Amino acid sequence: MKPVRRPVLPAVALAALLAALPAPASAAVTVPGAPACQVFPTTNVWNKRVDQLPVRADSEKLKKTIGLSAYLHPDFSDADADGYGIPYQVVDSSTPTSSVSFTWPNESDAGPYPIPDAPLIENASDRHLLMLDKDACKLYELYAARKQNGAWKAGSGAIWNLDSNALRHAGWTSADAAGLPILPGLARYDEVAAGAILHALRFTVPETRKAYIYPARHFASDLTGTRYPPMGLRVRLKKSVDISGFPPQSRVILRALKRYGMILADNGTQWYISGAPDPGWDDDDLHHLQQITGRDLEVVDTSSLRNG
Repeated sequence: MKPVRRPVLPAVALAALLAALPAPASAAVTVPGAPACQVFPTTNVWNKRVDQLPVRADSEKLKKTIGLSAYLHPDFSDADADGYGIPYQVVDSSTPTSSVSFTWPNESDAGPYPIPDAPLIENASDRHLLMLDKDACKLYELYAARKQNGAWKAGSGAIWNLDSNALRHAGWTSADAAGLPILPGLARYDEVAAGAILHALRFTVPETRKAYIYPARHFASDLTGTRYPPMGLRVRLKKSVDISGFPPQSRVILRALKRYGMILADNGTQWYISGAPDPGWDDDDLHHLQQITGRDLEVVDTSSLRNG
């Protein structure tokens, strides 16, 4: 019998076919050193894809306020550079715990907090201190952490059960202005090295609205105009943007921005993406992200997106 020759799809057609396939079920997001702890359930909004959701009607207005010509900036780098980024540490049940006094105790979780003897603290004014307890699968986060006269102080603090989809109380801050966890939104080198980021990223803008949308729980502004973005806003990279020519690390990040987008979590510099410092980052590679500007992004309508 004569063998049947099946037509071979051109590369472009094959890519289009694969893109049209249903999105696979989300995989659990974990952190090196704590493989038994998922960084929130796969049903959590941080871990849900948004590439099929509609664009917000006010997308262009909000982007114009943030900056159409402003470019993406990776707010993380090689750990040996300038301590650029938000570090985190994995702790366990043997880590000593400390009481923390807060500037805003009414919106903070009392603790105690498992703080190592020489903790990694963000080398910037926010001085974020992040700890993941691999035994309890809990995330502890502090804002403006400092030790004075042997006692720990912080602006605010939050404790998250990583097995739960529970949000902060309405109106409560966390270690972040939006009342969100920080660790789930960091770009991490281990994920990029593995070839995929499976969650949304965290980003900042200079001016936000006196409002928040799900899953944010807190605002940090007196501005009420509708042209200002609310905390919790989700933005993604447009499907039409060709990322095939970007170097490896940038390409993985941009692919995640197409699929999962990024969530507005704090006041800061426009289109700054948060990440954890790591010696594996290639700054020359990451600088290619600056080719992406506000015009290449779009604001997602997440009104239908909820945990669970």
